Amino acid sequence: MTVEVRLPTVLRPHAGGATTVSAEGTTIGEVIESLVGRYPGMSGQVLTPEGSLHRFVNVYVNDDDVRYLDQLDTKVADGDTVSILPAVAGG
Repeated sequence: MTVEVRLPTVLRPHAGGATTVSAEGTTIGEVIESLVGRYPGMSGQVLTPEGSLHRFVNVYVNDDDVRYLDQLDTKVADGDTVSILPAVAGG
């Protein structure tokens, strides 16, 4: 499956400045593997050394937060939009 991945400003330098890129996979985990395979600099920005999503990174599939779905096992379909967003905190 091919999905469109929207990148936050912090990840764009790793993708040559692109705001969106396409990636392959049937799950979010496979999509992220595809991304870091093409853009290795993203790996430490998105994934922990153990291979899970960093807690300060939010990933959405068509506006649904994968933390409330199946996380890295969340299914994606051809043409879905995946958005990677840095978490915002403050007070």
